Amino acid sequence: MQQKVRFQIEGMTCQACASRIEKVLNKKEFIESAGVNFASEEAQITFDDSQTDIAGLIKIIEKTGYGAKEKTDLQPAADDGAVHIGWRLWLLLAINIPFLIGMAGMMIGRHDWMIPAVWQFTLASIVQLWLASPFYKSAWTSIKDGLANMDVLVTIGTVAIYLYSAYMMLHHRGMGHDGMAHVYFEAGVMVIGFVSLGKFLEHRTKKSSLNSLSLMLKLTPPQATVQRGGAWVPLPLDQIRIGDLIRANHGERIAADGTVESGSGWADESHLTGESNPEIKTAGSKVLAGALMTDGSITYRAQQLGSHTLLGDMMNALSEAQGSKAPIARIADKAAAVFVPVVVGISVLTFALTWLIKGDWSTALMHAVAVLVIACPCALGLATPAAIMVGMGKAVKHGIWFKDAASMEESAHVNAVILDKTGTLTEGRPQVAAVYLAPESSYSEDDLYRIAAAVEQNATHPIANAIVAAAHARKLNLPETTGAQTAVGAGIAADIEGIGAVKVGKADYAGLTLPAGLDEVWNIATIVAVSADNRPVGAFALADTLKADSAEAIGRLKAHGIEVYVMSGDNPGTVDYIAAQLGIDRAFGNMSPRDKAAEVQKLKAAGKVVAMVGDGVNDAPALAAANVSFAMKGGADVAEHTASATLMQHSVNQFADALLIARATLKNIKQNLFFAFFYNILGIPLAALGFLSPVIAGAAMAASSVSVLGNALRLKRVKID
Repeated sequence: MQQKVRFQIEGMTCQACASRIEKVLNKKEFIESAGVNFASEEAQITFDDSQTDIAGLIKIIEKTGYGAKEKTDLQPAADDGAVHIGWRLWLLLAINIPFLIGMAGMMIGRHDWMIPAVWQFTLASIVQLWLASPFYKSAWTSIKDGLANMDVLVTIGTVAIYLYSAYMMLHHRGMGHDGMAHVYFEAGVMVIGFVSLGKFLEHRTKKSSLNSLSLMLKLTPPQATVQRGGAWVPLPLDQIRIGDLIRANHGERIAADGTVESGSGWADESHLTGESNPEIKTAGSKVLAGALMTDGSITYRAQQLGSHTLLGDMMNALSEAQGSKAPIARIADKAAAVFVPVVVGISVLTFALTWLIKGDWSTALMHAVAVLVIACPCALGLATPAAIMVGMGKAVKHGIWFKDAASMEESAHVNAVILDKTGTLTEGRPQVAAVYLAPESSYSEDDLYRIAAAVEQNATHPIANAIVAAAHARKLNLPETTGAQTAVGAGIAADIEGIGAVKVGKADYAGLTLPAGLDEVWNIATIVAVSADNRPVGAFALADTLKADSAEAIGRLKAHGIEVYVMSGDNPGTVDYIAAQLGIDRAFGNMSPRDKAAEVQKLKAAGKVVAMVGDGVNDAPALAAANVSFAMKGGADVAEHTASATLMQHSVNQFADALLIARATLKNIKQNLFFAFFYNILGIPLAALGFLSPVIAGAAMAASSVSVLGNALRLKRVKID
């Protein structure tokens, strides 16, 4: 049986590490697929659990030289998630200080600022023979597996500098101030220092900034006030059980998904839905884990806990999506796979040509080492996953759950959108769209609502419920009725004291004839007529009304060059009316599920990248046929399962947000790839020609990775218009 598992990987230093683990895993027959994300430091593996288990997979990863820990239920973080400088890096930086002072002195002609060669040798030996050991270990395990990572480049370069400088110091003393004319200990020490500092900054940025999961974990309170033995006691989250009665006061967060038993208050659920306005919670209301009580106090009963809550489900979905790979990542993966061997070749060639031309093998060595250090593919490996992680986090904050990185990338290319009508553009339930008062009637509009709703209270169908709800919205007091009788297929009648026999139903049942020239909505709506003592009073036009933000959303899509289509199983007149209200030219009615899917295929054949948005069972075939698809949360299970992404609000505006976030993310990825490629294309020739020393190359290499991460973080501030 196929099983999917996620591991946190420890010890990766660059994209080549991730590629190596991925390659080893995918060679195993019992592993269907394995993907390793350098930015999230995570592996996702689908395997046959009849041939191996979790422990077996961990052993495979450990044999490649890395640690692995299974990622299971998501729990609140024990600390603030900060990444701190370790003692090894502090010591490295301290050893770098005298070399930095010496180099600054040499730049202004004060060679005496550099410490004596014997002290340089001593400090460099501490670095090279002890503090650099993690580089050697990583390089060795990489070479054993027939691959090469960044640490191979750093190791070759710094060891070459160290051995060369030690040889020159011991065998060629007297070639300058204290025998230091051809001693370059500072280069090796500072390369190790700068690269280590760069790794730390990169790791801290990934842990504290790229991933939104740490922020979401903080949404779950560490403890909650629970009723136990008739008393209210504070309990840690892991001691709460399903069925417990929990209290949440103003300023506190909800600890579990559940139902309000008593009390009332306002809850902010924007962390899940993207909706900024708080919702009122009263007895019977659903509450979601992580929601903040902005006002009031409620008591609720826990129904789902931990990863089974909607918040837990979202965090697991986000973790899986962030750990997946976008198709564009293949560019970086292919480049990184051949990068290190090619760079080693360029470095050897640089050494040979420089020695041949200049006749100075110390200069040739410095140029060759600079090439090795400057060419680290870290920035290239971070370019795509860093942007994906930030983009996914931004999408979730807007209430959008992409299933994987490929879905997000494909969404960025969408130029044609097919929208279902019912429940997507419209509210999905009948509402009063227009009211008509008969000229000969003496009743007011409120009277019409009052008597119609009073009679309709005796019925249960959606049309009746809509009229009753509309009367209640007007805060009208409904009179008592007696003798209610239903005329099947026609309407319902009842007596109201002071008014007489009231009929509510079809126009001919109530004896009402509508005049010509009424608004278009009367031609496509369901008509409910009302009469009192066989005299017409008026009528209601009930229709599935537009959602408040549908028009704005269509305008946004059109402004970004996206063609919009409406397809529905409803009658063409109704679909055309809705489309006309929204300014949509392409509208199709009487569409079966097969018709919708066929239309998607036609658009794809015409070269369109198609997105489908729907929430019903009848939308599933079209959702599956589209390039990328979006389902509404809480709609049909089959639609949600089929779709590439889920919208937490039943909102086309949220769908527009999804496409624009995807476009911004893809743009950011392309920028990152450009920076990474440009950096190496420019840096390698400069290093080979001697314009960059190994020290400057080390600093530039570290800066390149941090700059790519910084550019990815800009996505958090991108405005979605």
